[in-house]
Amino acid sequence: METVSKALSHGGVQGVYKHDATTTGCPMTFAVFVPPQAKDGPVPLLWYLSGLTCTHANVMDKGEYRQAAARHGVIVVAPDTSPRGEGIPDEAGNWQFGSGAGFYLDATQAPYSANYRMWSYVTEELPALVAKNFPADMSRQGIFGHSMGGHGALTIALTYPDRFKSCSAFAPIAQPSTAGWSKPAFEKYLGTDAAAWRAHDATALIEDGHHFPEFLVDQGTADSFLQDGLRPWLLEEACKKAGIALTLNMREGYDHSYFFISSFMDDHIAWAAARLK
Repeated sequence: METVSKALSHGGVQGVYKHDATTTGCPMTFAVFVPPQAKDGPVPLLWYLSGLTCTHANVMDKGEYRQAAARHGVIVVAPDTSPRGEGIPDEAGNWQFGSGAGFYLDATQAPYSANYRMWSYVTEELPALVAKNFPADMSRQGIFGHSMGGHGALTIALTYPDRFKSCSAFAPIAQPSTAGWSKPAFEKYLGTDAAAWRAHDATALIEDGHHFPEFLVDQGTADSFLQDGLRPWLLEEACKKAGIALTLNMREGYDHSYFFISSFMDDHIAWAAARLK
């Protein structure tokens, strides 16, 4: 693991790191904030999954999470959103597929199956690396994310409910198997059999019997993707039928940007910290 950069922030350390990932077959970069409490021993860990077009840097530069993470004593890890680099198949100009759009799944269709294995990367390879190199209490993990990353956080928590003690999301793609901006990517990554997509669709997972104790979701009412892409009411309906507690905050006038995310970041860090204790 290579250290790209380190900086002191709110008494903790914000670092950026790079390693050669076996799951994606390419170098991967990720960000880690370690709070000052880690000097006294392992602290809880919170994963943040970013959205379409993003890298590890978007939330690190614009998410404004470090003050709250330092106050509550949690590590925040921000992976990249896809494999990148020469030789990685991509569709230049398509921001909804390929580079920056891994959708946190393992592709099964060639040529993408060789590298687009973000599910295995964020659930297996990167956690093992973090556990080895950082003062994280791996028995106290939470996960959250934005948009495509909110989709990833929900599906991962529903698949590994014993691993994660908290899950929240900013404007998640609630049903990616039917949303216009994710359905084409699912077909290219996973094939044309829609039954195979259900393992990476939060509402479908809930319908199929997967359970998580409670979710927190914040959604802006002025989000341009609300009606066609995000559709939080589908998640709300699925949770209601399954008896899953959902706190859904419709934030009047907020859009899909990091101005929205940073406005409610403290709430999500506090939500996670309360459950990671």
